[in-house]
Amino acid sequence: MFCGSEGQPQSTEFVTEIALPSECEMPLAVEVDEGSVWYVSTKQGTLGSYDTATAQFEEHTIPSWPARSDPIGYSMSWAAKADDNGNVWFTDDRQKALWKFEKSSKHFEIFSVPANLPASLDFDASGNVYFIGVQSQSIFFGDISKMRNGTSDGIAEISLPVEAFGNLRITTGSLVVDNVNKNVWVSLLAFQQKGQLFRYDIDSGKVDKIVDLPDDLRSPVGLTLDGSSNVWVTDHGTNIFFKYDLAMDRITKFVTSVASPVIYGGSTPPNAYTLPYWIEKSPDENALWFNEHTGNKIARFDPESLVLTEYWIPSQNRHWALCPENAATCGMANALQFSAGPNGEIWFSEWTENKLGKVEGSRPLPFSVAAQDEVSVRRGDSVEIRIDIDSSLGFNGTMMAAGTFTPTGLLGDSVGIFSQDSISLDKGESKQVSYIFTPAESVETGDYTIMIGAANEEVSILKAVNVHIV
Repeated sequence: MFCGSEGQPQSTEFVTEIALPSECEMPLAVEVDEGSVWYVSTKQGTLGSYDTATAQFEEHTIPSWPARSDPIGYSMSWAAKADDNGNVWFTDDRQKALWKFEKSSKHFEIFSVPANLPASLDFDASGNVYFIGVQSQSIFFGDISKMRNGTSDGIAEISLPVEAFGNLRITTGSLVVDNVNKNVWVSLLAFQQKGQLFRYDIDSGKVDKIVDLPDDLRSPVGLTLDGSSNVWVTDHGTNIFFKYDLAMDRITKFVTSVASPVIYGGSTPPNAYTLPYWIEKSPDENALWFNEHTGNKIARFDPESLVLTEYWIPSQNRHWALCPENAATCGMANALQFSAGPNGEIWFSEWTENKLGKVEGSRPLPFSVAAQDEVSVRRGDSVEIRIDIDSSLGFNGTMMAAGTFTPTGLLGDSVGIFSQDSISLDKGESKQVSYIFTPAESVETGDYTIMIGAANEEVSILKAVNVHIV
């Protein structure tokens, strides 16, 4: 169930899986740096590296890891990140610690931290470290010049103003340092009850911005910035991810595709979520990547073209989904963390499968999708959205749509009908498909997003269309 002893590495045209060298590693935190993929074994307590050029593994035993001797134990190391000197830092929630691994000497250092369940970290322009703890209500700051091995020296706590949460149980999602504007963004949530974003100004030492999220965004976890310093957030209680535009003080919601029926043995339950989890900007392009935890996909979103590309993960563990007994295929790979590398490569860990996975994000896609950016329609009336499908390699698949009308991406009481549900194109062939959308009388006026496009068994491509309902 946890150790991946039943599943062999699999692959698609875009995703390759690689088995780890030791049994029952339960890998989680991942970091790509200078041709190496670093990962933390939450069970065996090793920091592993995979050389992408030689396809060789090297594993380093972490000096202290109580879960190694605990038959049912593990320490959830959610974050790993390389500093400017190439040292690898990672979190250890069981020991309430940050670890640093010096690659040149292969030496570990441990720092005791006041954060409860440390889970996300980032560096400022001076190389100092900011981090949070899942069950903490603060930002924590580590002054690198004062931090000492085996101590909590140099670490300070910065409390967040959490009065708006009342008596709710608060969880910190993640943080990202904006070194251009010298601030730190943090997500905070009471799971499925309330969410907020905070901006901490590094120069003033104060929280200078609090963003209250709407009622349907109550589980903000993943956090990153695009090339224009817009904040992008994944909501780990729904299918929604969203942009917060600071200049306009405006939130724009997007949504993944509806959870695949393959996860559930043939039929998607009406309350199935994909749960977008962590999000990261690509290091060499203005693209955003995130993992769909229970959607079993790794996704790329282009904030300029507003096109979402989702890559199916081929492994499926039936213990992690509502699988009928007679289902031939069912389950998910538990891809809990990932790291965006150069040249469009995304490396992710499969926590229960004892594998790493790689997405070839630069590999040519079999088709592309285009549609108008926005449409307007009155409730009860209908509007046509025209989708252009252009196949450069040949494509056989189905049309698909999802919307921000419900947290699962379903349309609710509204109706959408394609002029054709399946599509087959030869190499170099194009086709236009119509989608007739009729918003229900019960839908509130305002702006919504429909994600519309096509998919085959390995990849889906969806274009975001703003739907203004009047």
